[in-house]
Amino acid sequence: MAKAKRKAKATSTKAKKRRKAIAAKSAKKPRGKAARQAKRGPQRFTVSHHRDEDFDQGLRAYSAYRDLGIAPATGGMVQAHVIRMTRPFSEEEVAIPHYHDVEFQMVFVLKGWFQSEFEGEGVHTFHAGSCWIQPPGIKHTVRGYSDDCELLEIVLPADFETVTLA
Repeated sequence: MAKAKRKAKATSTKAKKRRKAIAAKSAKKPRGKAARQAKRGPQRFTVSHHRDEDFDQGLRAYSAYRDLGIAPATGGMVQAHVIRMTRPFSEEEVAIPHYHDVEFQMVFVLKGWFQSEFEGEGVHTFHAGSCWIQPPGIKHTVRGYSDDCELLEIVLPADFETVTLA
């Protein structure tokens, strides 16, 4: 019996040493928030003030985009821009079904109104002060907007693809 206890104690000691070694090794690797930060680098302070001359041609010919400088400040984690509609709504030009290859997308209406149709959710009209989140990969189509429409769009990650379906 004493021999069995010694053997169990030896096995227990080896197991403890192995667990300590694994714990020490994993403690060296950053996890969670620390791992994401290590990959992208630290976030930095940035400011973007409204200037009309900062709007330029973006993803769509019927709108202008003002990049808010969030992507470089977050190491590519987040993209944020103001979208201003620059042409009257034209169904042929604008109503093109598409989706975005993103992890997160939020849109907030700053001015005017915006209407979109979402797969499985129907048509929604959003007015100044309205906000919505589009789940990753949801197919959607712009159905209309006011001439003065401006949107704030926040997307993760900053570098994303728009996939056109038509």
